[in-house]
Amino acid sequence: MEEEKKEMNFSELINLIAENKGISRDSVLAALKEAMETSYIKFLKGGDDAIVEAKIIEEEDGSVHATLCQKKKIVKEVEDDYLEIGKEDAKEDAEATIAHLEEEIDYLKRPRGEEKKEKEDLKYLLALVKEEKKNIKLNNFYSIYCPLNELTKLTAVSIRTILRNKIGEAERVALYDIYKDHIGEMLTGIVERSDEKGVAIKVGRTVIELNKKDMIGDEYFKPGETIKVYIQEVKSVEVDGVNKGPQIEVTRSSEGFLKRLFEEEIHEIYEGVVIIKGIARIAGLRSKVAVYSTKEDIDPTGACIGQGGSRIQKIVAQLGNSHEKEKIDIIPYSEDPSLYIAEALRPAQVVGVAIKPEDEEEGKSAIAVVKDDQYYVALGKKNANIRLAKRLTGYSIEIYEEGNAAKDGIEYETIEDIRARVEEEKRAKDRVNYAERSLRLAEEREALRQAEEAEKALAAQEEEEAVEETPVVEETPIVVAKPAVTKVKPAKILDEVEPLKEEPVKEEEPEVKVEVKTTTSLDELEKSLNNKSEKKVETGKKHSVKKEEKRPRKISEKEIAHEKPLEPLTNVMPIYTEEELAEVEAEEENEADYYNEEDENLEYEYNDEYDDDLR
Repeated sequence: MEEEKKEMNFSELINLIAENKGISRDSVLAALKEAMETSYIKFLKGGDDAIVEAKIIEEEDGSVHATLCQKKKIVKEVEDDYLEIGKEDAKEDAEATIAHLEEEIDYLKRPRGEEKKEKEDLKYLLALVKEEKKNIKLNNFYSIYCPLNELTKLTAVSIRTILRNKIGEAERVALYDIYKDHIGEMLTGIVERSDEKGVAIKVGRTVIELNKKDMIGDEYFKPGETIKVYIQEVKSVEVDGVNKGPQIEVTRSSEGFLKRLFEEEIHEIYEGVVIIKGIARIAGLRSKVAVYSTKEDIDPTGACIGQGGSRIQKIVAQLGNSHEKEKIDIIPYSEDPSLYIAEALRPAQVVGVAIKPEDEEEGKSAIAVVKDDQYYVALGKKNANIRLAKRLTGYSIEIYEEGNAAKDGIEYETIEDIRARVEEEKRAKDRVNYAERSLRLAEEREALRQAEEAEKALAAQEEEEAVEETPVVEETPIVVAKPAVTKVKPAKILDEVEPLKEEPVKEEEPEVKVEVKTTTSLDELEKSLNNKSEKKVETGKKHSVKKEEKRPRKISEKEIAHEKPLEPLTNVMPIYTEEELAEVEAEEENEADYYNEEDENLEYEYNDEYDDDLR
């Protein structure tokens, strides 16, 4: 079962035309309005100076209202009734039009299909006429509306014809805007027609003509074949003020076509590593391409020829299907004219070159000396080789055989000397470039160093300014309290160790000699302490220093606050007898307020050793 075709509305139809023709939607609507206005002027049959206006209003619901009207100026006295109208006449025309439209609407009480659409259009037109009646004033324009169903069939045909022409013109303008920015580029199209005059090529929505003179040799194409062309020129053609669209000139015989083929097939050229410095071409016969490499490790001629000639053969295969294939010479470009001329005359073997002084009439000219059997090779078939060499180098070249040059006494520079000189000049230039590059790098380093020094100097200056701005605060003297010596009785050391307590700082007392009595028990104690210290020295821990260098360790309040008291020792055998302990206590009472710095150091050493012993 065939699906029912959905009827396209006005908006969809306009979009479809714009898409198929490659133009904008606004261009289609403008062409339609212009076609309606031109046809309506002919319908009025009063002259081309009539003022008419066509409007196309698209509603949100997809409905479209099209109106046509003639505008006349409202004046007191009418001189030209085709362009002017009186105020009373305008009112009468408006009332008559309103009555006629109401009668037509009343007639279509129960419309169906097209009648329903016609009724909606009549209602829309009635509203416009009523609004127009309100604005009837002197010097205003009065619009005389014409229902579209009252137009003749001839007018409808005229609208269709003009619309088609306007859309075609808009299409040609769009094509010109597209192709004018693509001059010098390659196009690929399909052959539509081929005859003795040339080939018609379909490219998108455009048909382009390729003339026979722009083809390669005697190549030929069949309809349906793919063909590549080069855009050489795009012109806008106007006839009697009417834009006939762009004239696109394409070719396959130009140097630009060959250059684009090289760019497509050789990626070194596309990437800019190998540069084409010049091309001279006689299409279908011979071409010469001068190439130059921006990197010393890449051979420009080898990159273009490819392994086993694979790359150059791909290019030659695209130069038409003539019976005789076009030959391509790849030559290395040189800034030295003598070497460049010698290379341009390949495949002839050049013996030497003499550059003549430049003449205003003849321009740049040179003499190329070849071997006696290479004269005709230098000229080439149909003198193509010498013609292309002249075109490529820009020099007028005169060919001499080696023997004739010797007879005529022509002085020239041999090809070996030319190559040696060019190589020496290249080395000298490289040395100069290296020296300039080194000097530039040295200048950049010096500039960088100076910038760093200036930055450091600026930072130092800012720091000095910050210090000067900082307010001076008087220094408060710092009082360092002497650490108090904790007095521990020997008997209590064995029983328990009390935490150290900070005592108030006392002023130094005059040095007093203290007598120290020793007993046999003290000797035994010292021996045991010495044994302990020797063991600690073996383990790498050193707790004793010279008396002259040691200072009492400063004990902060924080250390005292966090120091935990040691638990009392039990089951320890007393070292002293009760009589000896009483004696020691008596001596300590006499020594309470008399001690010097050496006694402090000694007592601290003993205390440290006692602590180690207890641990």
